[in-house]
Amino acid sequence: MTRAVVVMVSVLVLIALAGVAGAQVSPDNETNMTQTPAPGIPGGNLTNAGSPYAAVFENNTSVTRLIEDEPLNVSLEPIAEGFVAPVMLTHAGDDSGRLFVVDQIGTVSIIYPNGTRAEEPFLDVRDRLVDLDPSFDERGLLSIAFHPEFRENGRVFAFYSAPLREGAPEGWNCTNRLVEFQVDPENPDRVDMTSEKILMEIDKPQFNHNGGSIGFSPRDGYLYVPLGDGGAGDDNGTGHTPVIGNAQDLTKIYGKMLRIDVDNVTATNATPPENATWTTAAGTLYGIPADNPFVANTSIPPEIYAYGLRNPAYLRFDAEGNAYVADAGQELFEEVDIVTRGGNYGWRIMEGTHCFDPENPRVPPATCPTNGSSGDPLIGPIIEGGHDLGVVFVGGGIYNGTTLPDLAGRYILGYWSNNFATGNATLLAATPPEGWDPSAVPDSAENLTPENIAMWRLERLNVNGTPAGTVEAFLLGFGVDESSEIYVLTTDDGGPDASNMTGRVWKLAPANVTATPTATPTTAPPPPPAAGGGESVTVDIAAENIEFDTETITVPAGAEVTMNFDNRDSAPHNVAIYTDSSAMTPIYIGEIITGPGQVTYTFTAPSEPGTYFFRCDVHPSMNGEFIVE
Repeated sequence: MTRAVVVMVSVLVLIALAGVAGAQVSPDNETNMTQTPAPGIPGGNLTNAGSPYAAVFENNTSVTRLIEDEPLNVSLEPIAEGFVAPVMLTHAGDDSGRLFVVDQIGTVSIIYPNGTRAEEPFLDVRDRLVDLDPSFDERGLLSIAFHPEFRENGRVFAFYSAPLREGAPEGWNCTNRLVEFQVDPENPDRVDMTSEKILMEIDKPQFNHNGGSIGFSPRDGYLYVPLGDGGAGDDNGTGHTPVIGNAQDLTKIYGKMLRIDVDNVTATNATPPENATWTTAAGTLYGIPADNPFVANTSIPPEIYAYGLRNPAYLRFDAEGNAYVADAGQELFEEVDIVTRGGNYGWRIMEGTHCFDPENPRVPPATCPTNGSSGDPLIGPIIEGGHDLGVVFVGGGIYNGTTLPDLAGRYILGYWSNNFATGNATLLAATPPEGWDPSAVPDSAENLTPENIAMWRLERLNVNGTPAGTVEAFLLGFGVDESSEIYVLTTDDGGPDASNMTGRVWKLAPANVTATPTATPTTAPPPPPAAGGGESVTVDIAAENIEFDTETITVPAGAEVTMNFDNRDSAPHNVAIYTDSSAMTPIYIGEIITGPGQVTYTFTAPSEPGTYFFRCDVHPSMNGEFIVE
C-alpha cells in the first residue's frame, strides 16, 4: 500500500465568527469546473475567483457552497483520552505501529498498537515553553516530524514556542524554535532531551499566527516549515511591514513556507540581514536546496519556498509529494491551497478567492490586483469555506485508507467549532474535479495551469450518533497511522487548560460503529485577580456584534485605570492601548478573552495629556480614541 507522509498540526486560530447561517448548495452538482471570474478579476488567472465551488459573500456574511449528494456517514471510534489539547497525531514510519500524540502543553505521548499508552512522554518540552494562556492560545508545542530515515538515524524535529529570546525586539511576544532531537539509544520510546539542537529561532510580535506544522516531503526529502504572518489581524501593526504586510514582503520569513535540507549543510546567502528578527543555523545544522526559488537573490532569505500566507497552520503531503496547506482566514473566508515552489498565495491582497481590504476587512472590495508587488500571479485555493459553518478550517489530508472506501482520494478537513464558547465542530470531505491527476501538478508555480488547481467539491461528513451530525467538541487536528487511516483530535475546552484533561483521540470509522463523541463537563478557568491600591478611575467598555460600545475613552493624566471589559460576543476580543493608530508602540495590552465573559484590566494612564488610540488586537477594525486630560 502506498503510504503518504503525514504532517499535521492544529493550532487554534483567532478570527471573527461572521454569523451562523445555512450553507449554500452549489449550483452545479456535477463535476463541471468551468469558472466565471468575479467582477474585477480577469479570466485566465490562477485565483479561482468566480468558481461555482468558491464560497460567496451574501447578506454581509460569507457562505460555504456545499454539494448535497448522498449523505457521507461516519462514526468516531474512541482510541485514547486524558490529553489536554492534542493538536497532532503521526507515526514514525518505522513499522512499529506506534502512534505519537502531540499535546500543545509540551508533551508527545505514545499509543502502542494494543491501545495502551506509554507511562512517560516520548518528548517533553514543558520546561522550555512560553507560559500558555489556558483560556485560549495558539502557542505551544505545535508539531513534530520524524526524519525519513528515522529507523536508522533516530532524528526527530519539533516546532515550539519559547519565551522571548535575549536580543529580540522589546515588547514582542515569544520566540518560536525549530529544533532537532535524537532518540535515546537505550530507549526507543524516549527522546534524549539533552540532544536538542536549535536550527532556527523566530521572534513573534504577537502570540497568534505561528504556522509551525513542519514535515518532510516524500518527493524531495526536504523539511518544510510553514510560518504565519506574525499575528494580530490584517497583517498590520507592530512587527508587520507597512503598506504590503509581512506575507507579501520577500525580505521577511513571516507568512512564508520555508524549505531546508537537514542532510546537507551547504548554504549560500544564508546569513540573516542586519536587524533580522530571526536567527538560523544555516550552513552548520542545515543547508539550502539548490532549487529553492530565491537563492540567487541576496536580499531574500534563501529558505523561502512560497509566500503570501496568513497562518498556514496545517500541512499534509499526499503520496505524490503535493503539499496541501490549510491557511486560516480572517473575517470571512477559509482556504486550502496546494503550495508549489515560488508561489504567491495572495494574502493580504486576497482572502481565499476574494479581494481583501485591511482597512475594511469585513467587506470584500469589488476589484484587486491578480499579481503581487513582485509581479508573480496570485494563486487561489482548491477548497474555500465561509464562516457560516464554523470559525476556522482545521486541515486534514487525502484519505488513502481501506475502511472507508467512499472517502478514497478525498481531502478530509473540518471546522474547529461554530462558536468560541462551546465545541461544535463540522467534518467535511472535498472531492477533486473528475479526471484530476495529482501526479500532473507541477512542483513549480511557473508551470501551474488553472486546471491543476481547479476547485474541489465540498460536502459534509455526517457523524453518526450526534443530533446534528457534528462533533460535539472543539476539533484540534487530524492524524494518520501507518495504514493511512485517519484520526480526529478533540477537546472540550477552548484553550490548553491543563486542569481539564478533556483531550481525546478518535479514529474515523464506518457509520455502524456505535461509540459516539460526547462532551464531558469542564470547569471554567478562574478569573484573574483584581489589582488594587492607589488613586484610580474606573472605566466600563463592552464589545458586541464585533463593535465596541464607545468610540472614546477619557481618563485623567497619570491615573490608575481600572477597566471593566464585558465581551458579549462569542468571539475573542481584548482592549489594547497604543500611542497612535499605527499600533506600533503599546501602552497597555489587555488579555484576550473569549466571550461571553468579563475581565478587569488595571494600568497606569500616560502622564502626558493627549489623544491616544485603543483597539481590539484580534479585530483591529474595532477601535477608538483614548483621551488623556
